[in-house]
Amino acid sequence: MTADSVAPSIVAVVLVAVATLAIGTWGLRFSRTTSDFFVASRTVRPALNASAISGEYLSAASFLGIAGLVLTFGADMLWYPVGWTAGYLVLLVLVAAPLRRSGAYTLPDFAEARLGTPVVRSTCSLLVVAIGWLYLVPQFQGAGLTLDAALGAPGWLGSAVVAAVVLVNVLTGGMRSVTFVQAFQYWLKLTALLVPAAVLLVVWLGDGAESPADAGGEAWSLPVADGGGPGLYLTYSLIVATFLGTMGLPHVVVRFYTNPDGRAARRTTVVVLGLLGIFYLLPPVYAALGRVYAADVSSDVLVLELPHLMVGGVAGDLLAALVTAGAFAAFLSTSSGLTIAVAGVLSQDAIGRGRLGGVAAFRLSAVVAAVVPCAVAIGVTDLGIARAVGLAFAVAASTFCPLLVLGIWWRGLTDVGAVAGLVVGFLGSSVGVGYAFAPLEGSGWGHALVAQPAAWSVPLAFATMVLVSRATRHRISPDVNRFMVRLHTPETVPLDRG
Repeated sequence: MTADSVAPSIVAVVLVAVATLAIGTWGLRFSRTTSDFFVASRTVRPALNASAISGEYLSAASFLGIAGLVLTFGADMLWYPVGWTAGYLVLLVLVAAPLRRSGAYTLPDFAEARLGTPVVRSTCSLLVVAIGWLYLVPQFQGAGLTLDAALGAPGWLGSAVVAAVVLVNVLTGGMRSVTFVQAFQYWLKLTALLVPAAVLLVVWLGDGAESPADAGGEAWSLPVADGGGPGLYLTYSLIVATFLGTMGLPHVVVRFYTNPDGRAARRTTVVVLGLLGIFYLLPPVYAALGRVYAADVSSDVLVLELPHLMVGGVAGDLLAALVTAGAFAAFLSTSSGLTIAVAGVLSQDAIGRGRLGGVAAFRLSAVVAAVVPCAVAIGVTDLGIARAVGLAFAVAASTFCPLLVLGIWWRGLTDVGAVAGLVVGFLGSSVGVGYAFAPLEGSGWGHALVAQPAAWSVPLAFATMVLVSRATRHRISPDVNRFMVRLHTPETVPLDRG
């Protein structure tokens, strides 16, 4: 890799960082109150919010991981983007509007308001931090991989740069600034995949190269067909995790608190479905072309390396620089949203309970929220990006999904039942997290059940919440009827919202 070939990528990374900081600084002029830092004073309109949510949601796993998974394992891995997109449909139908009407700032706020006890709040706070950090680690790791592949820089540098840029934006402007930044980054990421993909498809057609389905002299691998029962289980478990995990991701949920009302929250979700659907058409193109041109390339850096392999020369360097810029934007946008979500909980339930309060507590919490997973990412270098994100979805689906669905739609949920379900769901799904970090290899049913636990941990969490709640009916909150009316009544109907 020569200095001339990496120069465009260096410029691209610098420009993305500068643009991110500039937009964040511009957004600072609108950030004055604590509400601005937490939820942008609940004034973000659907079009802007949908772009910001999409920019935040399309993480390292979406930008780099999907293409690598489809290249390695075949079309069955398309369940990842299908599930990540369909999760918003479930969110739209069951959660979006009622959650916005709750008036909460964070998931722990909602849990305490619904169930009337600080124990549930504390449990939710711990889970928000755990899920947020589990999701942040692969973002920082992906940044390290990107700078290593594009610039030859040491792996720790990418993690440190992303953490630094994210903290500058979050510390100065909070949610208000980050909203503008993430909206810009969605369109940058879409362009960064779309333009090179179009060029690469033209090159492939001009080469007269073989079909991706036949490349390498063998059919594209199909894990479900080859894996029998365990392979089928892994696919269905992945579907459960991705379909239901979206509503439990802290950085996704907090975005719906920024809408003006429940109707705007629903409209935002519909637009998000369209934006995600457009984006997810592109990674499989890179995977298919990788079958022909990049059989020996590491799956996590396929998207970054393909322009060099197919085009080469200055044109290849420029296309690679554009893809690198998009990847860097992916890490920045998702890391910003996660940092804000975790910082919001830490500032309210941990750091903010001391002498510090308001914006000062939020800023200190943001530093903790970013530095801890950054350090873990630098220390743990062999965890697959898409796999780590998939596990974060499994934990979210096994904990916050049952809490939100039952808390919004069932009056019988009690605080004891909620805590019991959260603990059972977390312990069940964390089996997969521990297995992912352990240097173990396996196969068969034992491996499948542990590696992807959502298919059994989600039903177990739901069942635990229902059964324990029925056994503790006397613990039902006395204000439950009033709160449920608040959740399900449109804002146009006059209510005493207290």
